[in-house]
Amino acid sequence: MHDAYGPAVRLNGNGCMSAEAPAARGPRSLLSRTGRPDFLRSPKVFRTEVLAGLVVALALIPEAISFSIIAGVDPSVGLFASFTMAVVISLVGGRKAMISAATGAIALVIAPLNREHGLGYLVAAVILGGVFQVALGAAGVAKLMRFVPRSVMVGFVNALAIMIFMAQVPEMTDVPWPVYPLIAAGLALMVLFPKVTKAVPAPLVSIVVLTVITVAAGIAVPTVGDKGELPSSLPVPGIPDVPLTLDTLTLIAPYSFAFALVGLMESLMTAKLVDEITDTRSSKTRESVGQGVANIVTGFFGGMGGCAMIGQTMINVKTSGARTRLSTFLAGSFLMVLCIVFGPVVSDIPMAALVAVMVLVSVGTFDWHSVRPRTLRRMPLAETVVMAVTVLVVVATHNLAVGVVVGSVVAMIAFARRVAHLVDVSGVRDPDGHQVVYSVAGELFFASSNDLVHRFDYAGDPDDVVIDLSRAHIWDASSVAALDGIETKYAAYGKKVTVTGLNEPSAAMHDRLAGQLTDAH
Repeated sequence: MHDAYGPAVRLNGNGCMSAEAPAARGPRSLLSRTGRPDFLRSPKVFRTEVLAGLVVALALIPEAISFSIIAGVDPSVGLFASFTMAVVISLVGGRKAMISAATGAIALVIAPLNREHGLGYLVAAVILGGVFQVALGAAGVAKLMRFVPRSVMVGFVNALAIMIFMAQVPEMTDVPWPVYPLIAAGLALMVLFPKVTKAVPAPLVSIVVLTVITVAAGIAVPTVGDKGELPSSLPVPGIPDVPLTLDTLTLIAPYSFAFALVGLMESLMTAKLVDEITDTRSSKTRESVGQGVANIVTGFFGGMGGCAMIGQTMINVKTSGARTRLSTFLAGSFLMVLCIVFGPVVSDIPMAALVAVMVLVSVGTFDWHSVRPRTLRRMPLAETVVMAVTVLVVVATHNLAVGVVVGSVVAMIAFARRVAHLVDVSGVRDPDGHQVVYSVAGELFFASSNDLVHRFDYAGDPDDVVIDLSRAHIWDASSVAALDGIETKYAAYGKKVTVTGLNEPSAAMHDRLAGQLTDAH
């Protein structure tokens, strides 16, 4: 099935996007039907996964350092978080090939806590946030993803592409002039190299070539090393240095809960996007719990926490073609190897090479079909408005989760407004004029029932009034209250109202609430 926005996602029986996959199969879910890991079935698949993990690891380093700066912590805190998140989620997560690491959204949530109370409280908040995520995942919060409309998903993808590009703008302003031809050369390499061979990911080739050129020619441009000092040893586990008191819990709990919600929102949306790109399904419940487990482990290793990284996931899945957990595991492992063993070499990588990779990712991520004039003319105005609102809110707040929530609320309001106008009321009098039968058709809920009261001729109708609801359904107390109001208005004229044709759920609600929603006095 396709729509004007391009290939449509799978729909459930209610016409909503299906977000929940069947439960994972346990430990054997890591294996193919032959009992061997997917990546061992083919040397080509293995090579793709290894090289994809290396490319992602290179892209993670400057991002993790930048997010550490946002959170106000040492660069090693963000790098350690990216390492532990990627490794743990590769084992316990529900979405293969998705990259989880330290992110800007998480950094913004916990930065005030670190600024006001210190690193110990930040780490404690990460651990508690992970506990919240496990609890929310086990409670089935992932099922709420079915209420995210297609227009919000398109807006999310387009906002993501814009955010990825905007994150590169600082690296392209107030920089030496050689940065610009290097970025252009990197883009050209990544576009043209796949025409020669796809054996090696084009982004990796671009990074290596540009690094060799800048080092060999002695070109002075910003490098990865300029972002901060790379760690020289592996992280060690420990307990947060905070008092284990109720005051500590009440202090960190609001930050932890916000951390959990933002992390789950971004991770589940990213998993949904990867499902579409790879045409496979994933367990969102397992992913939710896995995110919590990864954050708990990350906290005990002194990391700043994280969630799914959309940009790096696109590099892994869309640009490099990875499809298994191996690429995610190796992205985290290579990250530490690159920092500890090859730190001096990695420090010499020009930022222009990584900027070029992310610019190409942003262009490839944006759904250009959704903004074509032909598409916009075909789509209902409300759908286009919802998409635009989602994009604008994300860009304005720099928070993908907020944009998705606002976009979903706007979509629900638009849907309620549209459905509210589909209620039809028609009246037919008996030939003798002693009775009138009103037939009501449509869905009766708070938005539609408010106008229902004004659809009757209270003064002109005969004494016997029948309201036939055989083609309607009562959804809430507002509709019952509206029917009570109609009966009251007719009663003021000394007329009798009989409600008929209620289906079983509607009759049960009407019998339970009729006459009980207003004070008898």
